[in-house]
Amino acid sequence: MTATPTAAATPPAPHLAGNFAPVAEELTTHELEVTGSIPPELTGWYVRNGPNPQDAASAHWFFGDGMVHGVRLEGGRARAYRNRWVRTSTFTDGARVHDRQGNTDFTAGSANTHVVRHAGRTLALVESSFPYELDCRPGHELETLGAYDFGGRLSTAMTAHPKTCPATGELHFFGYGTAEPPHLTYHRADAKGALVVSRPVEVPGATMMHDFHLTASHVVFMDLPAVFDPETAMRPGGGLPYRWDAEYGARLGVLRRDDPYGEVRWLTVDPCYVFHALNAYDEPGDGAGRGERIVLHVVRYERLGARGATLWKWTLDLATGVAGEEQLDDQACEFPRIDDRLAGLDAGFGHVTVARTPSSGPVSGALLRYDLRTGAVARHDFGAGRAPAEAAFAPADDRPGGPGWLLSYVYDAARDASDLVVLDADDLAAPPVATVHLPQRVPFGFHGNWLADR
Repeated sequence: MTATPTAAATPPAPHLAGNFAPVAEELTTHELEVTGSIPPELTGWYVRNGPNPQDAASAHWFFGDGMVHGVRLEGGRARAYRNRWVRTSTFTDGARVHDRQGNTDFTAGSANTHVVRHAGRTLALVESSFPYELDCRPGHELETLGAYDFGGRLSTAMTAHPKTCPATGELHFFGYGTAEPPHLTYHRADAKGALVVSRPVEVPGATMMHDFHLTASHVVFMDLPAVFDPETAMRPGGGLPYRWDAEYGARLGVLRRDDPYGEVRWLTVDPCYVFHALNAYDEPGDGAGRGERIVLHVVRYERLGARGATLWKWTLDLATGVAGEEQLDDQACEFPRIDDRLAGLDAGFGHVTVARTPSSGPVSGALLRYDLRTGAVARHDFGAGRAPAEAAFAPADDRPGGPGWLLSYVYDAARDASDLVVLDADDLAAPPVATVHLPQRVPFGFHGNWLADR
């Protein structure tokens, strides 16, 4: 009898292969193996979010169900690792766009992009919907409590990149939409968590606005030419519903924080795309409106879909209305971070991730620390077969800009698992302070934070 030939299996999409592939289990593991010594000052959770489709399928990397991965550090020990899906209404009930009244259902989303804490709440975020609150009480760590809409006051989606003002404790954020105006709304919550400002901002069309900037005196929006494409949005499995349209133009909108309902002033920049801002700060003028500038550092792509983003500096001259643009390095990088206690101030240093993360083949990577005043760059290479993710800053004491550590999940291809690596932020080239060996892979994902107990 002649055997019937079988068709070769279709390889998975790149965003579902290698360490992009989702993990199938939720684990809780205690007393993890550690190489080196965990600083006793670190007491809390390091939590990072990312896409992990529960059915192991998604049309785009950005679309998978959110899964948070957390490591508990306490008393110089790695007490636990835990990973949990964020149980959004999409996760439990399936995808939908509208509620029973026909309104946009902002509880429907993946909550797969970031984890932040504000006013005692830990929120899992994605820019297309409401945040979801996570339970961080002992014994309940990282379980989902439900959608959070600021007591019913939030009526738009919420960016995955809100900014906390270190002086006021206010949380600044925005929501963008695609269906109908307003396509952009600016929001502000006070230090206690009450939503106190929600104002529409007029823009020419619906664009993908992933991040923005906060300074001590200003909010700056990035209206860039990644334009909503309704045909792709309506097509099943159509992928990311945005297209590059250089004719739309690129501009930065400046709003004074002391006049949140006032004029937004727009300054033109060259067409480009920015997923992530590093930081921004004000340079004061002479008191008479002369010389006042805003300095912004961004990781800039030549266009949406391009490879190889690099660190750039924009300088907005508020007297002349001219935006200066300067490339600071030619090293491809992503996931810029600072000591968040200096958000909106001249932070001095910024950290970025350099990683080669193909879905098949060798991986590698490094973390860079930029001295934003002198241009000096420190580097920590992880070696062949090890690729870092975003690194969050964990402070060693109460001094903003003082000593601390960088925490990052690092994929180790040799054992097909991940580690939590702790580096001295002031001595980045030194060997890791500690490496916490995890029981499984942490798939390549997006953003997270060090959530200290105090």
